[in-house]
Amino acid sequence: MLSTLVFSGKPVCSRIQNPRKDQSPYHSITKIQSCQQQNPNTEYSVSKFWTGPRPKPHLINPLITTTEQNPVDEAAKNGAFEGTNGSLRKGFQQMLVLCGFGYWVNGFRCFPWLGLNFHMASNLCMQPSNLQMVQNFGSLPMVAKPLYGVLSDALYIGRARRIPYVSIGVFLQVLSWGSLALIPVASEALSILLACVLLSNLGASIAEVAKDALVAEYGQKNKMPGLQSYAFMALAAGGILGNLLGGYFLLQTQQPKSMFLSFSVLLAFQLTITLGMKEDSLGLPQTSSHSLVRKSISESIRKQYFDLLVAAREESISRPLIWIVASTATVPILSGSIFCYQTQCLNLDPSVIGMSKVIGQLMLLVMTVSYDRLWKHVPMRKLVGIVQILYASSVLLDLILVTQVNLWWGIPNEAFVFCFSGVAETLAQFKLLPFHVLFASLAPPGCEGSLMSFLASALCLSSIASGFFGVGFASVIGITSNDYTSLPTGIVMQFLAALLPLLWINRVPATHPSAEKERKKGRSRRTRRTRRVGRVGFGSIYSYRREREPDFLR
Repeated sequence: MLSTLVFSGKPVCSRIQNPRKDQSPYHSITKIQSCQQQNPNTEYSVSKFWTGPRPKPHLINPLITTTEQNPVDEAAKNGAFEGTNGSLRKGFQQMLVLCGFGYWVNGFRCFPWLGLNFHMASNLCMQPSNLQMVQNFGSLPMVAKPLYGVLSDALYIGRARRIPYVSIGVFLQVLSWGSLALIPVASEALSILLACVLLSNLGASIAEVAKDALVAEYGQKNKMPGLQSYAFMALAAGGILGNLLGGYFLLQTQQPKSMFLSFSVLLAFQLTITLGMKEDSLGLPQTSSHSLVRKSISESIRKQYFDLLVAAREESISRPLIWIVASTATVPILSGSIFCYQTQCLNLDPSVIGMSKVIGQLMLLVMTVSYDRLWKHVPMRKLVGIVQILYASSVLLDLILVTQVNLWWGIPNEAFVFCFSGVAETLAQFKLLPFHVLFASLAPPGCEGSLMSFLASALCLSSIASGFFGVGFASVIGITSNDYTSLPTGIVMQFLAALLPLLWINRVPATHPSAEKERKKGRSRRTRRTRRVGRVGFGSIYSYRREREPDFLR
């Protein structure tokens, strides 16, 4: 039989013969498959041209590939794999030292700040409103975090854009806390003290922005989502030790300057570690010298700023950002009034207040580990809603202390403050963790520092607004260092304000995007496993056999 097969106007095979009696039907099939190998885009059915008896579904001389037929240099392959694995392990260890210790030091900042609050309240005899004003005004450098993030993403220092900024931030902190410890007038004059506080928070902001961007970029490159939970663990561990040692130092020495000096020595050690590390050893993508020379500084900053605006306008980013900022700014913070009430009215030792912070940081550490192991699979909106309700309820614990209801229950003030004073602050900190993980997973490549710093800046600005809101509210209802009769009213209003964000919680995504992506990826893999059966070979031709075989093989 002579025939010509034409598909899309192109001849595929010029001659197809029926097999002879002494020939296997697969002889013709192999010819057709050879024609298909010459024209791989052609689709046709073998059964259309086969008119003989149906063959039995068995293979004639199947090809089985072995390592002898396809030799591979196993030694070179294993050596390359071990070299890559070793470099990844070394980069992870350096990342653990750089960022893990850095976040731990950042959590340990409560150690000198506890001494500074005690110094301003006891030695300088500040009013509660003035004390809280200094705390909030000193946090203003943190509002400019998007600027630090844009600079970190756009401007390279020595072909690196993360570690140099960490070093700069640590150096500024050493300068500020060292001045408070060694220069007497710096801790006595309010203006110089405020300048040192601003310089310290400026350095902490720059270092924190660079570390957040480094963690987000490293997690995306190595497909390790949720690294922010480990950063929170390091923060909590540093806060535990900082509050514990801070209370002990104040109880034994009553000298806050010794705490400032000790923290300066710790920062100097961190600066030494940071200066000894190279960013290219972390395995992150590096820019070429040509690209560094080609773009001007203004052009790089302008492009990075435009990328940040585009990312921030995405609905998946803007909606949860608006909720977390509004949920923080709408609650008036009365921390300064509560602190002065505990130290001046109840005459509690600083060690008790410090130990209450330790309990709070322990709770934060346990909750962070629980989130990393269990709660990150809980729908995000449900988890955030539960945490917000618990936070609003924990505010009422201060009301129990102020009204002295705990004494009616037989609980001393020291024991109550020790166990429950830091619960509200702990829940407020933990509420931020799911949003940090969310934004780190949604950050576009090359915009990690800008977006994470924008989140931190928005949160800091909302905290400052909440603090000033609390100062104004305390002044309106008449809370002073000599009169705390209106403090229960302020706590009740704070509780009601903490429930308001539940009205617009629909802006929080119902599920985490990374969890949804993993679920779809797993389902896709299961679908592929059920769809593809295996690979068989005829001579030198390979083809996949699927669950449904062709008609002529049935």
